[in-house]
Amino acid sequence: MRSLTLHLKILITILVVLGISVTAYQIFVLGIPVTEDATDDLWNIDAKVEFVANPKDPVKIQMFVPPLSRDFVSLNESFISNNYGVSVNRIDGNRKVTWSARRAKGNQTLYYRLVLTKRYSGEKVKVKGPTFRDSIAVEGPEKIAAEALLAPIRQHSADVETFITEAIKRTNNLNDDNVKLLLAGDPSTPHKAKIVELLLSIAHVPVEKVHTIRLVADQPQTPELWLRSFNGNDWLYFNPETGEQGLPADRLLWWTGDENLITVEGGKKAMVTFSLNNSEMNAIRLAKLTDENTDANFLEYSLYGLPLQTQQTFMIMVMIPIGVLVILILRNLIGLQTLGTFTPVLIALAFRETQLGFGIVLFTIITALGLSLRSYLEHLKLQMLPRLSVVLTFVVVLIAAISLFSHKLGLERGLSVALFPMVILTMTIERLSITWEERGANHALKVAIGTLFAASLAHLIMSVPELIYFVFTFPAILLILVGFMLAMGRYRGYRLTELVRFKAFLKADR
Repeated sequence: MRSLTLHLKILITILVVLGISVTAYQIFVLGIPVTEDATDDLWNIDAKVEFVANPKDPVKIQMFVPPLSRDFVSLNESFISNNYGVSVNRIDGNRKVTWSARRAKGNQTLYYRLVLTKRYSGEKVKVKGPTFRDSIAVEGPEKIAAEALLAPIRQHSADVETFITEAIKRTNNLNDDNVKLLLAGDPSTPHKAKIVELLLSIAHVPVEKVHTIRLVADQPQTPELWLRSFNGNDWLYFNPETGEQGLPADRLLWWTGDENLITVEGGKKAMVTFSLNNSEMNAIRLAKLTDENTDANFLEYSLYGLPLQTQQTFMIMVMIPIGVLVILILRNLIGLQTLGTFTPVLIALAFRETQLGFGIVLFTIITALGLSLRSYLEHLKLQMLPRLSVVLTFVVVLIAAISLFSHKLGLERGLSVALFPMVILTMTIERLSITWEERGANHALKVAIGTLFAASLAHLIMSVPELIYFVFTFPAILLILVGFMLAMGRYRGYRLTELVRFKAFLKADR
């Protein structure tokens, strides 16, 4: 007996831990929203390219566009132009769009539009980068100044991250004579980044420039320069002004390197203007779109990967264990008497179509008339199978009659009575009549009311939209329910109704 108890406890523990682990993985790692009403940001970015074309020259415009390889995913990308050819190429980790035309004249306007969102999959894309670089050639006073700056940087750093941070801070100290010499009167951010790159190259630390766009709606945007270095596992991003490490979450990497955002051949006065706005979309719908537009498959093996019609069926099926759990609690803990476990659940499913109030009325009418017929047939001394067949046929005729009269009276709700499970109604009538004969009318009425109450409560709980979404999205929660049901299988204590029933004994003991 002890070994059996231990086996049951281990089984319950495994089921509960497995259910919690899978659900937690979906929520915290994959980032699947817990509620159906959850929304996520959707960003719309427009880059407007304006220039003046030379009337006699072919026109070729090249502009960097986001690589979208890690933290963001593109849902839609479009290149809007008139009479221009468009091509997109990847060069050294960057993406560059090329607009070309044989002839163009006067002011020209091109658009690049991008709709993106945060990458939904919790799995990070593996990245590669250089961990060593050759020194940039430098001679004369500049070399001496660079080496003088490197000495305290080496002394006050412990790894690549702190080395780069210290180098940036030293370069931004405009009171240092060595810094003044290297800057040569140009304290702009791009020139400071160039000096930092020089210092790091002497120490053979690779660093590259990255240009980002800040995701802020309704504000003018210009590319913001950052620095990054690969530490062997991941890219480390640094603010070239402060040395602060870590790229903010609202920054979108647009391109890397020293090249300009746009180059124009056959034109002049090129200018790029960015405009951004954001909207919200249902999180699960957005997750599906993310799945379709990337190699992610975190929803592929969930119930959302099924065809839509099949999904609707499973939304009902996954709630059946919830209804069974309600009946289990009502019977084993409270002591409510019902006609079995599954009959109230099936009746609760029928209430989905008829709605609760109308369904209770129909159930009461059909069951009462069926019991009357069953009582009449009992006087004919028929065997059980013919008797059940007659009752079933009577139920079908009764359902058809109710549907017909409801339609004539304009009560379209009555048509849904046809969805009541006829076999269940027939067996309910049969079992109630047997209970009537064996235990009396009062007990049969009590069981009928208990069944109707249990079915109504199960229907109300099974119809909660938030619960349907949660169980359908995280079906591993059913493993936890199974563990609870197994634990209930060993419950031998008093039910609540029995405490009331034996209340007199308690008073007697006192």
